[in-house]
Amino acid sequence: MAVPRFRLNRHPSVLARSISGLEFGLMRLPTQHLALALFIVALIAAYVRAPAVGSTDFSAPPDAVASTLPAQFASEMLPDAEGTASHPNLAELPDGRIAAAWLSRQNDEHVISFSILDRDGWRAPVTIANRESTAGGAVAYVSQIGQPVLYAEGTWLHLWYVSSTLGPSINHSVSTDGGKSWAKATRLQTSPFANFGGDVRSPPIALADGGLGLPISRNFIGHGGDWLRLAATGQILGKVRLPGTQGSLQPTVVAFDETHALALLRDAGSPSGVIRSAATADGGQVWQEGALSIPNPNAAIALLRLQSGRLLLAGNPAAGTQSLALWISADDGKSWQAKRAIESAPDGGAEFTNPALLLGRDGRIHLAYDWRRQGIKHAVFSEAWLDGEVP
Repeated sequence: MAVPRFRLNRHPSVLARSISGLEFGLMRLPTQHLALALFIVALIAAYVRAPAVGSTDFSAPPDAVASTLPAQFASEMLPDAEGTASHPNLAELPDGRIAAAWLSRQNDEHVISFSILDRDGWRAPVTIANRESTAGGAVAYVSQIGQPVLYAEGTWLHLWYVSSTLGPSINHSVSTDGGKSWAKATRLQTSPFANFGGDVRSPPIALADGGLGLPISRNFIGHGGDWLRLAATGQILGKVRLPGTQGSLQPTVVAFDETHALALLRDAGSPSGVIRSAATADGGQVWQEGALSIPNPNAAIALLRLQSGRLLLAGNPAAGTQSLALWISADDGKSWQAKRAIESAPDGGAEFTNPALLLGRDGRIHLAYDWRRQGIKHAVFSEAWLDGEVP
């Protein structure tokens, strides 16, 4: 059955009349085809009425300055009673404490665990989201929940995480008291397919209008990366598809100034994939595919702009997940130099994956990652250590 195609630049009233006329014609179809036809009309209407990304700028990052911290490196395991923690994410609270969220298991079900690093070390983790709380917010059955993303914005602490019903969806919750309590999670309207198809892993970028730019994966009926522009209250104002081959997932983004930013994505589905790049020069309205092609064994990556203005990339080298490495770029991501191996072990059980990066306001760099499928390790280091100096 052929379905008319509409142009987005047509006037809304003309589109409405076109859709209404199409609906009238479909009502004359045989009953057995009517439900499918009306479903297609609903998808067309949702696509036509979807908001486009309006003109906005990134919030300008701080000016690059040389780090004065001495060489330092320290690491420790995050607390988790059952040793089933994975997929960590980090944020810095207004008072300088570091918060972590990760995926854990309780009673054979996934939950989102949360802890804060203070003067006495990491606090005992608490559960901030589970299957039941997510189902209550979404008013729908939830079969499981997945990896979280934390982001601190003033006194607000945002949490995005994945849940699955018939397909993956992205949920959003907010805490205004440093993670002690959380608002009921709401499901982001990322797709007309019952909101299915969204996946999140990397933190957002602050926008000049007070909103956020959130990179997500699209993994329902095809794979790829998307760029969401969110209002200050969390609603989606627009969505742009990131360029790249089918299978480029989990975009992570850094902004260089008000209009320029870089996104890195990993290939999925092959152990001999690469890291690909996309860049924007207009605040995220249009993204152009870059020429970057760093070998990557189909594993997650993390990207960070350092105090010096250089870029830091954490991920697994081509050899596999038994090593976790750090690369530095001094030319806005055009070229990369291997700097440090955070972990490297020859035994078959070694696996160091799912890195997350955070730059503290004091200039210290925080890295969290899955350690040997036994828990999460948190490392803190300085740019001087990255450059080879000995603590």
